[in-house]
Amino acid sequence: MTFIDDLLARMTLEEKLGQLNLVTATLPLPEDRAADIRAGKIGGLLGGLVDCSFGVGGPDAAREIQAIAVEQSRLGIPLLLAYDVIHGHQTVLPIPLALSCSWNLGHVETAARIAAREATACGLNWVFSPMLDICRDPRWGRIAEGAGEDPYLGARIAEAMVRGLQGADLADPESVMACIKHFIAYGAAEGGRDYNNADVSPARLADVYLPPFRAALEAGAGSAMMSFAAVNGVPSHADADHLRLLDGVLRVSDFNAIPEMIAHGLGDEHGGIDADDPLQTLSERALRAGVQMDMMGHGFASRLPAALAAGRVSQAEIDAACRAVLEAKARLGLFDDPFGRCDQARAARNLLAPEYRVAARQLAADSCVLLKNAGDLLPLAAPGLSVAVVGPLADDAWNILGPWSFQGDPASAVTVLDGIHAVPGVTVHHARGANLVEDRRMLDLLNFAGPKVTLDPRPPAEMVAEAVAVAEAADVVVAVLGEAAEMSGEAASRMDIGLPPGQRVLLEALHATGKPVVLVLLHGRPLTLPWEAEHIPAILATWFGGCETGNAIADLLFGLRNPCGRLTTTWPRHVGQVPLAYDRATTGRPGSRDNDPGKYTTRCYLDGASEPLFPFGFGLGYTRFAYGPPAASASQLGPDDTLTVSLSVTNTGARSGEEVVQMYVTDPVASVVRPGKQLKGFEKIVLAPGETRTVRFRLTTRDLEFHTPRGDRVWEPGRFVIGIGPDSDTLQTLTVHWRR
Repeated sequence: MTFIDDLLARMTLEEKLGQLNLVTATLPLPEDRAADIRAGKIGGLLGGLVDCSFGVGGPDAAREIQAIAVEQSRLGIPLLLAYDVIHGHQTVLPIPLALSCSWNLGHVETAARIAAREATACGLNWVFSPMLDICRDPRWGRIAEGAGEDPYLGARIAEAMVRGLQGADLADPESVMACIKHFIAYGAAEGGRDYNNADVSPARLADVYLPPFRAALEAGAGSAMMSFAAVNGVPSHADADHLRLLDGVLRVSDFNAIPEMIAHGLGDEHGGIDADDPLQTLSERALRAGVQMDMMGHGFASRLPAALAAGRVSQAEIDAACRAVLEAKARLGLFDDPFGRCDQARAARNLLAPEYRVAARQLAADSCVLLKNAGDLLPLAAPGLSVAVVGPLADDAWNILGPWSFQGDPASAVTVLDGIHAVPGVTVHHARGANLVEDRRMLDLLNFAGPKVTLDPRPPAEMVAEAVAVAEAADVVVAVLGEAAEMSGEAASRMDIGLPPGQRVLLEALHATGKPVVLVLLHGRPLTLPWEAEHIPAILATWFGGCETGNAIADLLFGLRNPCGRLTTTWPRHVGQVPLAYDRATTGRPGSRDNDPGKYTTRCYLDGASEPLFPFGFGLGYTRFAYGPPAASASQLGPDDTLTVSLSVTNTGARSGEEVVQMYVTDPVASVVRPGKQLKGFEKIVLAPGETRTVRFRLTTRDLEFHTPRGDRVWEPGRFVIGIGPDSDTLQTLTVHWRR
């Protein structure tokens, strides 16, 4: 851009480095921040400026701050105004992991578009979303922020998120710049411990962790954020080889992540370090690696002048980073109209708009996964029914919003108790029954961002007794149990991913009453529920569904909607099984599927089954589907041929329903050991009772490619098994051959 060239030529070194400086801000804006903006020392602000729902800030505040940059600085360069908008802004939507379980890319795009419209109505132009980290370890708290364990599905969701956030034109005042994160393999953290490092082979990195990022880049994502972790010994902020894959997008550090490389024990490319000022060394290395904006590290602005003078970084490297920031601002239309996203009238019209609430209710319902429904206990028949709604989350408006819901107002949230109360003809009884947690240390950790979790001072036995009495007086029990919001998200890894002990005691007591129990789970990760799956007749995984959670759950419990969510993660029986993903390769001694020691020569665990509790892709509904046999367009194919696989699906039940038809491919013999199966296509269809639909999938050799240990991307001729079914464990198969 000639305009950018001219601007760069006019900038001082301090102003160029100022564009690389991304810092926090609060309201009222401190005078030292305002002074730095006037001096051209800040390129962007994050957080604290957009608390519209609480009467602070918003578009007027954003306009005032933007005016300081545009009208009072020497060059008038507008600011990037950023925030963590992870699953909706003020209209809080289902967490990303929940939304992925809808397997509905239209829903994903809609959710992102709602978030963009509300965020821009508050003056924002940049959001740190979507999170594209593939995760196979549910102990990791940030699994809640991604799309699950599969790279193919993750890639499709990445595309939809970028489309929804950025729209058709990034300069549109209702569009925000997406920031894909965390590059790369952050979800592979050892032990599921947040911020931990990962050791991942190049082939696995390319085939599992990179595909969502590639897809997002091809969809036009405007920026990318590095991860805190070191992968294969190199922190991402110093990983020049991988950062080159992000050429063409603005590359920003995570919060304070450049200084945190000091704790990693990292030096420069030769192992050296400035012992008196290690931030000097690591700021230089991050710039040379390709990081272009420093979020709260303060090293670029303060350390790079000396590095430039000493010849350890070049003017060209600084100019390239500054150009990336300026080009991002130009793409956002900020030079043409810096105040286009500062519209108080649009904020009044858009925030928590009625149509967004309607969409939030549908998105939350379609994200829920029915895990068990013995004896068709669900849906409940409403007229005349007496329901005991029990559990610490039943009347909780804070935690249903989930982690990363800073702009969500609990006063606007519908609790599960509220939702069931609104069902006509139902008599509702309520008891808390247990605390979310009893441990005081855990309570303090969960309330770090505000008092979301309260502790009932009554003895646990007294609370359980009250709940049992309420249950015995009702026809059916709805037990609303699970996690607090802050048990998931950043710095929220868990060693035990089952129900907290007090809740488990409550559930066992409710079961002992003999009343039918429906377990409604609120949570941010897969949970280990072997006892629950064996004893409780109906289990509904609802995740953290956002502000319309209660209405959405009531819609499902009473049959106003048919559950249609499907798992995007494998649910283990026990935490000792993790990591446990559906695409694991078969071993030389695979063990017994049903834990029968006579079936194979070995078994994987002495004390339990090897298979998951619920497989990837699994989910039930209130109707049933019959799959016809799959048929292939050809059994022998050449390298340029396209295979079409088709089959019929029939709704054999009495209700309309949605089914996710899934296609998996197995490469049974290859030059390296391959995954046992891989998702390569899916289609969500709606069928009326008795209706039949033909579903078709297409495959080319592009879908068969993988990376060798040497890093080459190849496909190999031979036999391939195509499996189609309702989940990764229930497949009908056929075999085809591809030749060179």
